[in-house]
Amino acid sequence: MEKHIRFGTYIKEASRHHIYLSYNALIPRLTADAAGNPLRQQAAKVRFRHIDIYRLIMPYIRRRLWDQIKAVLPLAVYLALFQLVILRQGVADYGLITGGLIAVILGLMLFMEGLKVGLMPFGERIGAILPGRCKLPAVLIIIFMLGVGVTFAEPAIGALQTAGAIVDVSSAPYLYILLNDWAAVLVTVVGIGVGLAAITGTLRFLYGWSLKPVIYATVIPTVGLSVHIMFDPELAKMLGLAWDCGAVTTGPVTVPLVLALGIGIAATAGKAHSSLSGFGIVTLASLFPILGVQLLALFLSVSMTPAEIVENVTSLAGDVSQLGWYQKTPWKETLMGLRAIVPLILFLYLVLRLVLAEQIKNRLLTAYGISLCVLGIIIFNIGLTYGLNHLGGQSGGLIPAAFTHIELIDNSPLYSFTMGLLIAFIFAWLLGFGATLAEPALNALGLTVENLTNGAFAKSLLMYAVSVGVGTGIGIGIMKIIFTIPIAWLLLPGYAIALVLTYFSTEEFVNIAWDSAGVTTGPVTVPLVLAMGLGFGDAVGAVEGFGILSMASIGPIISVMCTGLWVRWKVERRHRMSATEALA
Repeated sequence: MEKHIRFGTYIKEASRHHIYLSYNALIPRLTADAAGNPLRQQAAKVRFRHIDIYRLIMPYIRRRLWDQIKAVLPLAVYLALFQLVILRQGVADYGLITGGLIAVILGLMLFMEGLKVGLMPFGERIGAILPGRCKLPAVLIIIFMLGVGVTFAEPAIGALQTAGAIVDVSSAPYLYILLNDWAAVLVTVVGIGVGLAAITGTLRFLYGWSLKPVIYATVIPTVGLSVHIMFDPELAKMLGLAWDCGAVTTGPVTVPLVLALGIGIAATAGKAHSSLSGFGIVTLASLFPILGVQLLALFLSVSMTPAEIVENVTSLAGDVSQLGWYQKTPWKETLMGLRAIVPLILFLYLVLRLVLAEQIKNRLLTAYGISLCVLGIIIFNIGLTYGLNHLGGQSGGLIPAAFTHIELIDNSPLYSFTMGLLIAFIFAWLLGFGATLAEPALNALGLTVENLTNGAFAKSLLMYAVSVGVGTGIGIGIMKIIFTIPIAWLLLPGYAIALVLTYFSTEEFVNIAWDSAGVTTGPVTVPLVLAMGLGFGDAVGAVEGFGILSMASIGPIISVMCTGLWVRWKVERRHRMSATEALA
């Protein structure tokens, strides 16, 4: 029931507990010189107490810190509880792991804030101005170079560079050499793939290409190369790595910067009015690097034989104490962070100043954001070494004790073989499901999809479809390691199903489904799952533990397109029923 009050009563209540100050009480008293001229007033220096500084800064920090705690802490607690309750094993080096996880949280907080304040304004401004100042070839060259640069700046790329220490050179020579001696080449090739994907995505925005033919033209040769490689016993061991490389490229740096440039160019050209502008580039940034790494593997196989690799590595093997200072923690992580961010910043600055002849706006704020980016990526890399990699590797090494004998664990296997396998699958499924559901990027994608489909594809429905797909993919990836199933035998049917579903799905759901795989691979999930897979493979004696991320990518594509077909069927049935009722 609506309540009416007198205006005078409202004024009386609204002015209660108010203190009125005269303006004269807020300004300094006027002073004059000997001639009677008023002196210029100098404002007194503002002095803050420690409690004042705390009250000003804490609201700013608290929200940003909480975002990263929500992403990291639940996963860490889940792994620790699973290890303690189900496997009945304590967490080794828990102090070191805790310190590493704190570094991950702080590093991500600083990096993400710096990305938003310092790097993103660069990309958005260049994307808005570049098309009007340069011709299309020059624009595409700059986009390509940006795609290469942002790949090095991805936080998750460090997980690939640190994974090589686990691989045994005698078991997988090509895989070992790629992750160690050729690590920089590997990341460069991945970056070239992202750069080519950025060019293709931009041309698609400009000319309104359908995503379906682009997917066919990319997936079919990638799958074809996989079939060729799988028949080479040595090269087949790196297929999992090649497909996993597609997952580490679509992180918090690559997608926003490249997307801002592409959409800015399309908007300038007047081609960004479609509701689907922006979709598709994430998919291409995942598929092109896979193709690039496969071609690099073929080049490597022509350049040297497995025997030569083993001989060279054995002759150069030495003690850790012989490593240079730049190869030890924390200098190694510091140099990795500087190499990742500084070249990208220099490139963006040169484009803005030399190509576009524009000044940097808000220089102090931009410098502050860039400093946060550099400091954040360094702290994150250190936390990655001692926190996520350590925790993931430890959990992955202990889970096989549920169904097989592990020397480090007494009374293993802890359960029957069937029950142990079921526990391992459920562990992997819950890890993938929970980590994906907590991804902020997935929540943003869900809101976008709900708006584009006018509520037909609800945000919650998309989030659950993607999470189920990722969980199932990670579970299948674990089974792949346990039973040493060649990754090609899982990927080929998976992508065949995805291509068939692509043919029968509408353009809207194709864009949504193929892009949904990219939002599931965050800077926390990728290193954790990668370390877990490698630890799992080492525990069960598998040659390599790659392939879990690739299965986590194909899973949501299939689940979202199946859900999309179901949603379309429901909408069409509702329309038919409405038409029938109208005729009746």
